Amino acid sequence: MLRSEQRKGCAVGEVDTVLHRDEKTNDSESRAGDVYVAVTSDVLSVEAAIEWATLPRCGAVVTFTGVVREYSKDIAGLRTDGVVAIDYQSYESVARARLLEIAEVAQQRWPGIGRIALLHRIGSVVVGEASVLVCVSSGHRVDAFLAAQFCIDILKACVPVWKLEHRADDRSWVETGVQIETVEQAASQWSPLTCGVAS
Repeated sequence: MLRSEQRKGCAVGEVDTVLHRDEKTNDSESRAGDVYVAVTSDVLSVEAAIEWATLPRCGAVVTFTGVVREYSKDIAGLRTDGVVAIDYQSYESVARARLLEIAEVAQQRWPGIGRIALLHRIGSVVVGEASVLVCVSSGHRVDAFLAAQFCIDILKACVPVWKLEHRADDRSWVETGVQIETVEQAASQWSPLTCGVAS
């Protein structure tokens, strides 16, 4: 939805994003104090996430943005070129609950966290657009970096999201190679050195 207006004293800009909405949320969003999660068809804005996560007590804000790229790799690691878009589908109520659980576990592991935003797109996302956004603020950078890495790694292992990949000449479901685990299982196996959940 395109618009340009002021809300709560800050410029929204050209594109309305999920973080710029009024405090009311829809069924695919949850906002509770210092945690904001959404499974949404809205554009994901890094700038809006940073603005929301920035607090006077926090000296670090770390973001991770996953964007759709022009190629993919299948489960065997073979490259497929020509990707033009990905349609994301999700079991939204479970996805939202898992995102909230991931944020809660991160807050327990890193008590210095200020705010956490975990946002995932659904619907059609074209090459170059953000499909997932993690934003974490903290008093210090180490906690912010580790918590952000933890959140994206556990999100990839636990949140039920499926991808229908569109190429110039074809389309196909993408096999992720990740069996959906509980947040507790994935968190117990997580290591910042593996860039994911150890198998």
